[in-house]
Amino acid sequence: MEINKETKLGISKNVLVMGLVSFFNDVASEMIYPLVPLFLTGVLGAPASVVGLIEGIAESTANILKVFSGWYSDKFQKRKPFAAAGYSLSTISKIILGFAFSWPWVLLGRFIDRFGKGVRTSARDALIAESSTGFNRGRSFGFHRALDTAGAVVGPLLAIWLLHSYGRDFRSIFLMAFLPGFVGVLLLLLFVREKKKQPLGNKFKLKGSWQEFDISFKIFLAISVIFAIGNSSDAFLILRSQNLGLSAMAVILAYVVFNFTYAIFSAPAGIISDRIGPRKILISGFFLFGFVYLLFGIIRQSYFLWFLFPLYGVYMALTEGVGKAYISNLVPSEKSGTAFGIYQTAIGICTFFASLLAGFLWDKVSASAPFILGSATAIVSAILFIVLQNGMGNKGKKLS
Repeated sequence: MEINKETKLGISKNVLVMGLVSFFNDVASEMIYPLVPLFLTGVLGAPASVVGLIEGIAESTANILKVFSGWYSDKFQKRKPFAAAGYSLSTISKIILGFAFSWPWVLLGRFIDRFGKGVRTSARDALIAESSTGFNRGRSFGFHRALDTAGAVVGPLLAIWLLHSYGRDFRSIFLMAFLPGFVGVLLLLLFVREKKKQPLGNKFKLKGSWQEFDISFKIFLAISVIFAIGNSSDAFLILRSQNLGLSAMAVILAYVVFNFTYAIFSAPAGIISDRIGPRKILISGFFLFGFVYLLFGIIRQSYFLWFLFPLYGVYMALTEGVGKAYISNLVPSEKSGTAFGIYQTAIGICTFFASLLAGFLWDKVSASAPFILGSATAIVSAILFIVLQNGMGNKGKKLS
């Protein structure tokens, strides 16, 4: 099978199947994610500090692993085994949560879930890049992101329905979440095909790979790091919504609206990026983030949030999949796993410290301060992107 052969959607069969895999995995994950804090504090009696400890360990694990799993997938020139192992671990974690009767078991479940994410993400993105061409990478990553985020819409809605049906029987819902995750793993194993490639061998070193990456990739990574310093966890958007007076149910609905908008606009953003260049889309996304975060910081009425959350979804659509398509155009395909891993690990670590800084600003300055900072770093990043693009001359024009 030719892995780059397009379907009627303008993407390859591999990309189509990987989109469905991510959809079912996100349905499973988002069924659980909003319930875990309630389960820990309301059922197991754990303090809020334990919730923070568990999420900090879980997310740090995923971020640190991405660069190493990406590098190993490049070294062996195999993507599917890493993707399959990662999705399988995340699916198994639902069973562990379903039988958790103390918070250390929840920690183990969340650790295995994020360990799986760290193992699969860079290799999966490299597989999508390899299953695409230079003419449809934006479309491919946009389509994948659209289905992934559609799962993040269906998952919370399904969780609300199950809570209504089963009450606060969280363990049953955790066990039910195993089913969509298992479907995703089966789709990956049965229908994704990877072209056989020659391993790069023992001479392939992580340090050497970094030195061989083009300056354009390093510039984009530096700009993205500056942007990430102000891009704290979305939990602060939730806190700000509550701070402005939204009820808990309204906050969940706003979160669903954000993900719905994100899903709707991801594929069109990818298609447009193939036509006019990903860099222009990314710059637009940075400016939009700056505008949205500025309004999050200065508004005083909660009804503005129903305008801002959809706009935030548009920002995500303009940057998440398009950014990966942009990176895949900057690096050789045999090293794309390492590049994705370096990028995602760097951004993940910055986001962790950005969240710590946002918490400090929230407590010591004001609830508006984290968003003003995020707006400023986004605008600076967009301006740097424009300036450095012009400085790169013909190469900048080619990628713009």
